[in-house]
Order: sequence, then structure tokens, then C-alpha cells
Amino acid sequence: MRKSGILLSVSSLPSQYGIGCFSKEAYAFVDFLEESGMSLWQILPLGPTGHGDSPYQSFSTFAGNPYYIDLTELILRGWITGNECREYDYGNPEYVEYDIIVKSRERLLREAYYNSGFGEKNGETEFADLYPEYTAFKKNNEFWLKDYALYMAIKRKNQRLPWTDWDVKYKLRDPKAMEEFVKNEQTEILYYYFEQFFFLRQWTALKSYANSKGIEIVGDIPIYVAGDGADTWAHPELFQLDDKCDPIAVAGCPPDYFSKTGQLWGNPLYDWDYHKKTGYEWWILRMKHSFTLYDVLRIDHFRGFDEFYSIPAGSENAVNGKWVQGPGYDLFKAIKKALGNKKIIAEDLGFMTPSVLKLVKQTGYPGMKVLQFAFDHTGGSPYLPYNHTDNCVVYTGTHDNDTTVGWYESLRRRDRSFAKKYLNVKSKSKVPDAMMKIALASVADMAIIPMQDVLKLGSEARMNIPSTVGNNWKWRMKADACNVELAEYLRDLNHVYGRLVR
Repeated sequence: MRKSGILLSVSSLPSQYGIGCFSKEAYAFVDFLEESGMSLWQILPLGPTGHGDSPYQSFSTFAGNPYYIDLTELILRGWITGNECREYDYGNPEYVEYDIIVKSRERLLREAYYNSGFGEKNGETEFADLYPEYTAFKKNNEFWLKDYALYMAIKRKNQRLPWTDWDVKYKLRDPKAMEEFVKNEQTEILYYYFEQFFFLRQWTALKSYANSKGIEIVGDIPIYVAGDGADTWAHPELFQLDDKCDPIAVAGCPPDYFSKTGQLWGNPLYDWDYHKKTGYEWWILRMKHSFTLYDVLRIDHFRGFDEFYSIPAGSENAVNGKWVQGPGYDLFKAIKKALGNKKIIAEDLGFMTPSVLKLVKQTGYPGMKVLQFAFDHTGGSPYLPYNHTDNCVVYTGTHDNDTTVGWYESLRRRDRSFAKKYLNVKSKSKVPDAMMKIALASVADMAIIPMQDVLKLGSEARMNIPSTVGNNWKWRMKADACNVELAEYLRDLNHVYGRLVR
């Protein structure tokens, strides 16, 4: 079945309080997708953001971002007021001002938490109508929730320093120190239960609404977890750490199209021998949890399962890394045995060795075709539509690419000339539409277009520039962007190119 969709981060939705969230605007976007004949909404990772506000550097691979909680529900319950929410100047409505969001969201959520009575002794009963739902939430998520809440509580008590800089008794999880902290800081720990409960409650409702409209959610998980995160702190045995829990080597990728010195991500690398001994138990838990949040799952940096790039800890860049053998098909065989057939997309971009291509083929997962990589004037690129197969997902660009307008403006003269001929356009204003049309016309089963390209926006709307920190993940869509005319236009394209499922 041919399907189409839009790539848009939750954070990029318009909303009243400075960042996209699970508010009425999110439901309106789902309605827009339905009216447009789209069947897929691809989002970025939903985890709580850490270093550089990146959703790919989250404090937990299981937890949700509290910034996405719709404050309206808390206002209606009488735990905070609309006036309190409006006290903050959230800055430019077209960009997320993270400095404001970090302060405002936590203050407002904590105010709601204390006013709910939830953090007091036996205060959980104050939830009344929510208590059965909350009890089920705790039971179903205890395998990660307990460690996450404890980690975040200790982190706050340590001026939010990375856990590697904590006092050794907390860094190495001394049992006596942990017991004493839990006893003394129960109110603080329960705050993180509170925020995660409302995150999951609201996201589940939004996803259910999307599904009722025939829209599947395409989620995204990074291959790695953050070094400064609850997963690494609570389970150091899963990673390549020394006896002091410091990294031996870290993740990244070698010099490529995006960076001449490679990308130094800094994430801890997995101890794959240990994972294999456990039957990949942690990975199976991670995937199972992800499929409670999403209908389709895109796994970032799929190449790292075949071979991963290992950079000595302390390196200034990724130049001196080396490729090391990964778990290969053994991991995905275990996942399939435990979970059955699941809808997974393999992010197979970059230089693909024969062994990586073999792994993708073994799994049967669709790979990715990004049109912005197709227009080398020498021709023959595997990303050109005439080289696509049905078992793939075609994109005009991804969150790591410039917008199509920005990309076209930065092309070398010969490549731009080739693109104009292929796209059959004479002016750059026609390029975004032409790129979208050839994506939808592709034989690929799925075609996904970033919202910035649907809106024909320039580089000012770019989501991320790899290997840079400080000005990424900020773009937001204007409140009036998803209008009736645009929905009708997209629906007509989906009809013309055989992607109108409903």
C-alpha cells in the first residue's frame, strides 16, 4: 500500500506557551493530515532533551519530554492558572526559546504537582479519577521509571551536573546512599512520576486520535543513549565503561558529507558481548516500549549495528576513530523472535559497505532514499527515483538536511543545472513542489516530506546542522500554515500519485 506523510517534530507545532506540545494545535495538525490524504506523521524522538536541546541526546530512552505536556489539562484541574502560564514572555513564536522553556515549564509543572497534593504523604489518592490509571502506569513502566526518577532527583540536587561528576556514592550507586536518598527525597522523586504520567497520558490520547483518523505515527529512536542519562547511570554494565564508570570509547561517525572532521557524538558505546549473553534483553525492552508509543519505528544510524565507529574517549574530533564489528543480524533475530514482525525503517544513509547492505536485506526493513543526495551532475546516484525500489521510504530531506530551498541555493553550478533538468524547472521557486512531486511519484511504498518543504521555506527553517550546538531544534510552524487550500492541494497530489489511502 502506497502511503505518504509529513515529518514534523512535536516541538515545531504552534502553541500558546512557547513550544509545540500535545495541545489542541496537535489535534488540528492530525486533522490537517487527514484532510491532506496523508497516512503518516513522522516525529523526532520524544525523550527529555539534554545537551544542546537535542532530542538525540536524551536523559532517558524510555521517558518522555515534559515540555510536551499540554498545560491546559492542568489549568482545568485547578492546579495552575492561565494567568500563571501567561506570566512568561515566550519570545518569537516561530522559534523555541529553550532558555525560557527550561525555566517556565518546570516551574509550572512543579506548581501543578504541589497543588495536586500528589507529592505529599499518601497524596497519590488525591488523583481520585486518575488513580487507577496512575496505578497501571506505574506497574507497566516500573522497569525504567524508578531509575529515571531517582536519577533526575539526584541530578537536580547536584546542580544538574552530569552523573559522572557526582559524589562517588551517587555516581556508583552505593546501596546505602541510594536507600537514604529515596527515604529523604520521596517528594522530589515523585515529581518525576507525576510529569511522566501526564506525558504518557496525553501522548497516548493524541496517538489514539491520530490512529482513529487513519494516521500512523512514525517514531524515531537513536541507536545510542546519552552519556549523561539514566540508562547509562543505572545500567553501566551495558556499555563500554571502566571500573569508575568513565567511558573507554565513544560514538560518532567519520569525516563525510556533513563534516570534514567527522561527528563526535560522545555517546557511550555498547558492550555487545554482554548484550548477547543476556539475549539482548535490554534492547528487546527498549523496542517493546517504543512500539507502545509509535506505530512505525525509524532506527537512526542503522549502520552502527553492522559496524560501529569507535572513538577513543577524550578525543577532540572523530578523525582517529575506527570501525568495530557490531551485533549484526543476531540482534534483530532476537527482537523478531520476542516481538514478532514490527514496522521498522532502517536509516541506511551514508557510505554503505556490502555487509551493511546485506544486513538491511536480511532484516527486510525498508531503507531511506533522500532526494537531496541524488543530484550529482555525474548521474547514476542510488537516490535518484529511477533507482528506487518499492521497499524503501523516500524523503526530500531529513532533519539533518537543509530545507529544499536552502539546499538548492547552495548547490554547485553543475549539480544545480542537472537538478533543474531532472526536475524540469526553470526557476528556484518551482523546486520544492517539483521535489515533492517526484518523491510522491516514486515507486517507494512510503514518501515523507518535511513540513518546511511543504511550506517552501528557506534555510531559516532548518532544524539541525550536524556537529553544531546552540542554534538547532528551534524552528516552529506558523499558526496559520495548515490551511484548507494547502490540504486540498496535497490531497490532489496524493490522488494523482496513488497515495490516497482513504
